Amino acid sequence: MRTYLALSAAAAVLAAAGATAYATTPDRTEKTLPLAGMRILISNDDSMQAAKASNSDGLGLYELRRAMCAAGADVVVMAPWQVQSGKGTAVTNGGVLTAQRRTALPAGYENDCAQAPARGAVYGVCLADGPCTEDSPSATPADTVQLALRAGLKAKAGWTEAPDVVLTGINSGPNVSASVNDSGTVGAAVAAIDQGVPAIAFSSSGDESNLNFPRVNYRAHAEFGARFLAGLRQRSLLTGEFALKVDYPDVSTGRRAGTPVWTRVGDGAVVYHAFEQRGTGDSFDIALGLCPVDGTGEGECAEGRKDADSTWLLDKGHVTVAPITWDRTYGTPAGARRELTAIERYVEREAPRP
Repeated sequence: MRTYLALSAAAAVLAAAGATAYATTPDRTEKTLPLAGMRILISNDDSMQAAKASNSDGLGLYELRRAMCAAGADVVVMAPWQVQSGKGTAVTNGGVLTAQRRTALPAGYENDCAQAPARGAVYGVCLADGPCTEDSPSATPADTVQLALRAGLKAKAGWTEAPDVVLTGINSGPNVSASVNDSGTVGAAVAAIDQGVPAIAFSSSGDESNLNFPRVNYRAHAEFGARFLAGLRQRSLLTGEFALKVDYPDVSTGRRAGTPVWTRVGDGAVVYHAFEQRGTGDSFDIALGLCPVDGTGEGECAEGRKDADSTWLLDKGHVTVAPITWDRTYGTPAGARRELTAIERYVEREAPRP
């Protein structure tokens, strides 16, 4: 299960050496390029299309790619071909996956990674024996990470060792409380730590209507994410024992995001699946129900944790950080207690402010 743990440690040594090399070149210093020499895989569950006016199908991925390359990282993207929101940790058990490189990137993002060795290559992964087409079924988020770590990065980018970190997102909408179990963004991060590779899952709130996802939210989150990752790297806090989930509030109205807060996943719900029978037949329409965001809901909407991610993000407007483990065994003590405590201290005391 920890196939890449040793490789990840070796990659960290190589990354440090790469950072030193970068620092010796004119105008490319460790101070201005805090992620120099770092190799990053990016995936998501919103696809790599970025074609919808609502910005719900992958625009956050390109903002994350932009920020990481600007900070000096070498980035490769392998993401689902189609939107795969709500797929959790689902995987495909048979067939053929095709990782098809996207040559025409969304306007404004074409040259973001031009100076990086991998050029920020973007691959969409579909379930097809041949080229991906408009209607090709998609790989799941976990599929894309497993493919990348086990074969894809070596074949497409020449990376013979694991990346230093896997970043997933930026998701269109927060992943908090019960929705974390459904999240493909979080599921892709879990697929990375399942292989011993450090991972961070990023999700951003939408506007007040929750129907649109302003670019300004993605950009603010991505730029914070690059500084947050740089701080983890500087303190040697990247670990494959658990993933980090980082959610960002809506700042599209000019409200400043609150300081980062260490949280737990809430035990209530923010959204839930609702089912309405069609007449008296066998069919049921699927809809999403929305719980009150002030914690006053009842039943599955009730939130019982004072340190819940949903409370601090949606009610109080803070950046929230929560640790996510791959181990679903109830009552298992944290195996990386020292790292967990150190990262909590970093988030609460030392992490960059939005």
